[in-house]
Amino acid sequence: MLDFKKSEGLVPAIVQDDETGEVLMLAYMNEEAWNKTLTSGKAHYWSRSRQKLWLKGETSGHIQEVQAIYVDCDLDTVVLRVHQLGGAACHEGYSSCFYRKVEDGELKTTGTIVFDPKEVYKS
Repeated sequence: MLDFKKSEGLVPAIVQDDETGEVLMLAYMNEEAWNKTLTSGKAHYWSRSRQKLWLKGETSGHIQEVQAIYVDCDLDTVVLRVHQLGGAACHEGYSSCFYRKVEDGELKTTGTIVFDPKEVYKS
């Protein structure tokens, strides 16, 4: 269904909150992540930094339950509409990874912290 050949086996996945439409994050899927997402109903991605399959929320408990999936006209980008458990998609503790806004040439934090990452990601 998706064309994984175009970008070295990965397709971008734009993730939105199903209720509000807020963009929560951008991640990448390989074919395995795509198939796991389709079969489980939970968002799986390919971690480029760790080079492994990743179930979103496997450490934090902030799982993304997929409500709808949209595929673009070129079959190489997806939009996942999700129910975000725990209220936060960002590993920094914010509801969205896009918690900063450029104002007057500077980054301003506009998001609100939902959880303390030091408590959630103890290692």
